Amino acid sequence: MHLYKKITFSIAVLLLMMTFFPTIAHGAAAPLTSSADTPTTEVIQDVVTTVEAKVLKVNSNSQQIIPGTDTSSDRQSLEVEVLEGAEKGNVVDFDNDYVVLKQGDLFYLTKTIVGETGQTFYSVSDPYRMNVIFFCVALFVLLVLIFGGKQGLRGLISLIGSLILVLYVLLPGILHGYSPIFISIGVASLIIIVGSYVTHGFTKTTTSAVIGMITTVAVTSLLAYLLVHASHLTGFDTEESVYLNFDTRGHLDFVGLLLGGMLIGFLGVLYDAAIGQAIAVEELHHVAPHLSRSVIFKRAIRIGKEHIGALVNTLAIAYVGVSLPLLLLFSTSHAPLMQIINKESFSTEIIRAMVGSIGLVLAVPITTLLSVLILIKVRSDGLNETLQQEEKQLEEFHHHH
Repeated sequence: MHLYKKITFSIAVLLLMMTFFPTIAHGAAAPLTSSADTPTTEVIQDVVTTVEAKVLKVNSNSQQIIPGTDTSSDRQSLEVEVLEGAEKGNVVDFDNDYVVLKQGDLFYLTKTIVGETGQTFYSVSDPYRMNVIFFCVALFVLLVLIFGGKQGLRGLISLIGSLILVLYVLLPGILHGYSPIFISIGVASLIIIVGSYVTHGFTKTTTSAVIGMITTVAVTSLLAYLLVHASHLTGFDTEESVYLNFDTRGHLDFVGLLLGGMLIGFLGVLYDAAIGQAIAVEELHHVAPHLSRSVIFKRAIRIGKEHIGALVNTLAIAYVGVSLPLLLLFSTSHAPLMQIINKESFSTEIIRAMVGSIGLVLAVPITTLLSVLILIKVRSDGLNETLQQEEKQLEEFHHHH
């Protein structure tokens, strides 16, 4: 059996094992919200329900000053109809200071019954956005199928598989108390395996890219672990982390969760870089089978350098875009620049961007080297005079450019 077939078989076994992981995890570990952790003191909880509703009438619009600040906000008096649930058809009036709505708008209405007093409050949870979301998804799928064809369809299947792994393996594993960093490495590797073989098929080229990506993830994970602990990041840089900590009663490892998020976050660009390098090696060897491993490695690295330049910029700008409100917030601060950068919310984003960028850079030489070793047979006659001349010309070309 050829080496790549053995590797493919091993990967298939790993895939099957990981596929059944949620069932194993569910039986092996107790949920974080087990009855053993339930406080013995009886607490009257608030009753909160959220249902779809429709604005029948906007009774008034006004501006109000937020208490304790000099910032104004919109305030509305709304008359709305409940569209689902036990109170379907009921009409309620309440004041809304969250997002401006108009007559006919759909939204999600939250009803809160205070446990201690029994008082009832209504508020706007979120505007109804599902129609826009469905349109975006449908347009994306349509364009992928039109311009991507069969390969685009494979990509969509790979995307669905990745989402399934995140929803049914990664999240349940973390919530059941498994180490976020280790389960993130496993799920990241599985996403790489599923995405690569579904999209590109079971070939030696795909296998070399898969091994390169998994190796890069392992190296980047170690680096991320060292950086996060050296900088004393806690993982509580967002409100979501704080709320999640209360919901899980402090049982989650938020440092590990931060590390896992870093790894999952840069998989997209990692996949792009690794597959590109593996295919570059394959194509160079196909058009010039007489070239040695060293020559093909150098020329593939030359291609990879251009790829790195484009993708690193793309990755950094993507992180800036996500963190734009944070950047604007700190730009209005009068604190010294070093103090601003040193804050956890800011330094977390910088380290996250650097970890992803470093992993991307490492993916190029690692995947290229592995692809050269797997895809190209060893020459038995060594480099002849023609190859030596080609290498010399290549070095002179790089020197002048």
